[in-house]
Amino acid sequence: MTALAHEPCPAVDEGMSSAAGHEAVALDEVLWQAWKAMELPEGYRAEIVEEFIEVSPTGRRRHTVLINRLRRALETHLADGDHAAYQDGNLIHRHKVWIPDLFIAPEDLDEIPDEEDLGVDASGVQAVFEVVSPGREAQSRDRERKRRAYARAGIPLYVLIDDFDGDGTVVILTAPNPGKAVYADEHRVPYGTDAVIPDGPAKGFVIGDAIVRQ
Repeated sequence: MTALAHEPCPAVDEGMSSAAGHEAVALDEVLWQAWKAMELPEGYRAEIVEEFIEVSPTGRRRHTVLINRLRRALETHLADGDHAAYQDGNLIHRHKVWIPDLFIAPEDLDEIPDEEDLGVDASGVQAVFEVVSPGREAQSRDRERKRRAYARAGIPLYVLIDDFDGDGTVVILTAPNPGKAVYADEHRVPYGTDAVIPDGPAKGFVIGDAIVRQ
């Protein structure tokens, strides 16, 4: 479900006029204030993804199983470092808000607070993970809109676990270009083959059958 819809902006418009720029800033502020005032029923969450407030339910059983397998494995992999895996936290970047299924950030989140203390600043986040949910809108959000949003914020690593891409695919996206809102490097690994994180705090972490099995 999407609330307060506005025409989406697929990429940063470097040639935006001054008037259009002021309009975009005003819209960002309206969405930000509306998001802060929202009271949602239990089992729902709200994010600001591009120029929308998107309200979605929490995941189904399969979604929960995958996220918990992933989180437990990441906790083990990160145990000797200074980063940790987090679930259901607000990532904030220029009045946009995302709640990824998992993210990797410093063990002390007080190192990267957002200015209003409503979450963490996306600039300090090293990786985000999304498990793609069924349905066209959910798939578009994770595969397209959040892909642009996370790249625009400069988050170094975006990983999708996608049951609905062929027989299942892990997509590893690196080398964000914030100005173009794209990830320059994309590595697609079908289920049944190990997907390995190439860099960052989770370097060498394997997403394989132990996580994605049915």
